[in-house]
Amino acid sequence: MPRSAPLPVVLVPGGITPVRPSYAPLLQELDGEIEPLLKDLEVYAADEPPVNYSVQLEVDGLERAVDAAGLDAFHLVGYSGGGAVCLAFAAQHPGRLRSLAMFEPANVPGQWGPGEREDHPELVTDLVGLPDHEMLAEFTRRHLRPGVEPPAPPPGPPPDWMVKRPAGLRAMIQAFQTDVTDREGLRRCAFPVYIGYGLLTGEYMVRRVQLLAGLLPNLWIEAYPGIHHFGPPQRTQPARYAAALRQFWARAEGGRAGSTTGGDTGYAA
Repeated sequence: MPRSAPLPVVLVPGGITPVRPSYAPLLQELDGEIEPLLKDLEVYAADEPPVNYSVQLEVDGLERAVDAAGLDAFHLVGYSGGGAVCLAFAAQHPGRLRSLAMFEPANVPGQWGPGEREDHPELVTDLVGLPDHEMLAEFTRRHLRPGVEPPAPPPGPPPDWMVKRPAGLRAMIQAFQTDVTDREGLRRCAFPVYIGYGLLTGEYMVRRVQLLAGLLPNLWIEAYPGIHHFGPPQRTQPARYAAALRQFWARAEGGRAGSTTGGDTGYAA
C-alpha cells in the first residue's frame, strides 16, 4: 500500500524556547510523516519586542508565513503563548485550518470575562516589575501546583536567545490583556481541536480548558499525568504526543472526507 503524502503541519512555540529546540524531539518522532513549517513568534523577531506589539501582529505574521509557504489549508500546532496565537488565528481564519492542536494555551483570545484575570498567575501584583532573573523564576513558580518543584535550569551558560525572554514575556502579558479578537469566532471552528494539559500545572489551566470547551464545537481534551507547563509533551513525552497527534490528524483528515461531525467533545486521561 503506498505511503500517504506528508501532512502540512505548522508549529508555533511558547514564549520561552524558540520553535526548533521546542519541537525537536516531536519532529524526530514524526520524521517523514509531516511536512513541518516552523514559525517563531514575532515578539522575538528583533532585539526588542515590536512597538505596539499585539496578538494581531502575531496572527498577521503567521498568516504571512503560511501564505509564503503556499499553504492554503494546514494542521496547526501551538504551545503556551504560541497556543494563544493559534487560537486567535483560528477565530479569524477558520477556513484555513484542517485541525488545531495545543498544549496549555497561555490565553483565550478576546475580552476576558468575569474572573479570567484571576486565572492568569503572571498578573499577580508586581510580577512584571521584578528584575529579569527574579521575574522568570517567579513566572515559572506561579504556573505550577503547590508543592511542585520548578524545573532546574539546563547546565552551562544560558543560550543567547534567553536574553530576549523577559521583555518578550512582558510584552505578551500586556498583549493578552488588550487583545480585541472576537472569541465568538471560535464557535465557527468546525474542524477538530485537541488540547492537552499537565496535571502538575496550576488549577487555573483546568478552568481555561473548561472555558474553551464551551466555545469550541469539536474538541478533544487529554490530561498528561506527571508533567506541567514547563515540561510540555513535545519535549518530555514526544512518543506519546506523536501518537496522540497521529490519531487526531487521522480523525481530522477523515472529517475532510465527510466521515466525522461537529459537536464532539472527548476527554482522556
